[in-house]
Amino acid sequence: MESARCKAFLAAVEAGSFSKAAEVLNYTPSGVSQLVSALENELGFSLLRRNKKGVMPTENGEKMLPAVREFLLQENRIYQLAAEMNGRLIGSITIAAYSSIATHWLPSVIRAFQEDYPQIQIKLMEGIRQKVTKWLDEKIADVAFLSYKDPMPYDWIPLAEDQMLAVLPKTHPLAKEASYPLQNCEYERFIMPALGRDVDVVALFQENNLKPNIQFSTLENFAAMAMIEQGLGMSIMNELITRKWQCDVVKLPLSPPQQITLGIALPSLENASPTVKRFVKYAVDRLTC
Repeated sequence: MESARCKAFLAAVEAGSFSKAAEVLNYTPSGVSQLVSALENELGFSLLRRNKKGVMPTENGEKMLPAVREFLLQENRIYQLAAEMNGRLIGSITIAAYSSIATHWLPSVIRAFQEDYPQIQIKLMEGIRQKVTKWLDEKIADVAFLSYKDPMPYDWIPLAEDQMLAVLPKTHPLAKEASYPLQNCEYERFIMPALGRDVDVVALFQENNLKPNIQFSTLENFAAMAMIEQGLGMSIMNELITRKWQCDVVKLPLSPPQQITLGIALPSLENASPTVKRFVKYAVDRLTC
């Protein structure tokens, strides 16, 4: 299987058209189309649906995407390993992370890494847990920064414990208390981030046999905090994600105290590319001090 054909297929899927994929690959649109057609002939089935608006993967194409990405990753690892043997570090890294980690932890790690390896391209993708694990599973991301949850199907490197907090309006009756009783969430107007299913918060409720009174859901935590500021309800979040947001709210530790573990996940540290291994080392050295 030729890697050029795989690259053309992947670029067409990600760009949504042969013309846009051609710009990325520095080919002609007809060249990209011919490469994809050659791959389809080699495999024996269609990979893309073509229409006037562009292209999209067929059912078989969707099934092939993770394998194609893995094939290209392995090819990239070979070139990176050869470069390392010659005393150089080349390639790129795609990082998937919670927005809190991408905002507060990773910029300093990326800056330090780029100072030593300016030739390495870094792509940072932010999302909720469902997106982060999807990117990792589909081989879109090389490494992920998220919270620990059983079962953990990836190689896992813990970095830090993060305290869970109750986020309340300033007018809340418990706003001046030292802590917030977790069981009160069953009676509050609860705002649930992460499309109504924040995995860390849901696990916390399940472990404590609680059923929160969910009145609103949001995608991002900042939207939830803005709603809390307006007195629409309260929520629970990890401390890291609440930093630096300019919302006039009250943040209290929970009673009993609750924590999550934040860390690094990747399919296999042993089989990771030299570039990814080096970045992971930078992250561990700087985030576990």
